[in-house]
Formats: sequence, structure tokens, C-alpha cells
Amino acid sequence: MDNSKIGHHISGQFNKELEDIRNKVLTMGGLVEEQLDLAFGAFMNADMEKADLVIKRDNQVDKMEMDIDLECMQILALRQPAAFDLRMIIAVIKVINELERVGDLAERIAQMAIRLSDVDGRVDQYYELQHMADLVKEMLHGALDAFARLSVEEVTEIAGGDEYVDREYASIIRQLITRMMEDPRNITRTLDVLWTARSLERIGDHSVNICEYLIYMVKGLDVRHISQEELERKVKGE
Repeated sequence: MDNSKIGHHISGQFNKELEDIRNKVLTMGGLVEEQLDLAFGAFMNADMEKADLVIKRDNQVDKMEMDIDLECMQILALRQPAAFDLRMIIAVIKVINELERVGDLAERIAQMAIRLSDVDGRVDQYYELQHMADLVKEMLHGALDAFARLSVEEVTEIAGGDEYVDREYASIIRQLITRMMEDPRNITRTLDVLWTARSLERIGDHSVNICEYLIYMVKGLDVRHISQEELERKVKGE
């Protein structure tokens, strides 16, 4: 980790508290990544054991968010941080909320895996979702890696990946609508697949949000709700 951006304080305990919070965010991020991987694996292979594990672990993700949030509130109250330290605490509160939502979406994918296995017992490969899932996993991992290194150099590329995810999502919707029109018996099953695709698309959005909060933390810039081109200019300092 690049700790040079973290302020150095007279209180060594304050330094330790800040680093501890950042490490806990990364631990939470690792757990959420694993949840997503397990959930999609359960979906692709009708693996009920993996699906059940994801659902049971969701409480762990929720607890981590609450614990980190409490620590951040205590630092705000007791340390009254300023400048980078204040931005870091604010960004952490935002990032853990994004991660908790990703965890919820992973749980939804696991639930869809269970529902689809109960419909007719078939194991489909859902090839149309595989590429989209790979893109989303890469975005989430990239966002967390950038957060770990406090580096904004790659965030525009990560955020740009959301355009490809949206294209995949639109293509999948068209395929699924065609499938339902061809055979109404596929409607229930296809809607569950659609919800899974929607969950993946939202995870891509949350990954972009993590990148935006990282830029705020490192550079003090609010880059929400701007175009990709403007984002690139701001990151480059133009």
C-alpha cells in the first residue's frame, strides 16, 4: 500500500486508526468479491451449496459495514479530521455502502440460482451472461485495487468499462425478450435470468461509484454525474 498520502500525526494512535479502517475496507472488499464469485458460480452450475453459502454470509458483510461505519463516526467525533483525513473518512463511509449493496446483489444472484434450479432442474450454462460477469468482476477488482494503492491512474479505464457492461446488458435483454416471445413457457425462467443480468449491471455501477469516491479522497474532486470525457480531463488535471 502507498501510505504516503495518509497524513502523519503527532498521535501515533490516530495514524493506526486510519490505517486500520482502510485495511478493514479492503478486507470487506475481498469478502464481497468472493461472494460475487461464489454467487455467479452457483448460478452457472446450479450449485446450491455455493448459493446457500452466499446467502448465509450476507450477514457478515452487513456486520462489517456497520462496524466500519461506527469506527468512522467515532473518529469524526473524537479526532475531528481535516483535509485528506476527512475526505478519507467520508469516502470510506461511501465505499462500504457501495460494497454492502454489491453483497446484496450477490445474494440476489444466489437466490436466482436456487429459483432456477427449482423450475425444471436443468443446468444451463447461460453463456450470454458469462462475458458480462467477467467484465463486472474485473471492474470491481480494479476499483478495490486502486483503492488499496490510493491510485487514480486507472480509474478512468475502470469507469469506461461500464459502457461495455451496459452494451452487454442491452444485448441480453433483447435475447431474453425474443426467448419469451418464442415460447411463453420460458417467461418465469427468463425473468429470473433477467434479474440476474440486472444485478450484474448494477454491480458495475457500484464499481464506478467506488472509483468516484477514490478520486474525491485523493484529489478532492467531486466527479459524480459527469461524462467519461470530463472525468478523464479532471483526473489528468486539465
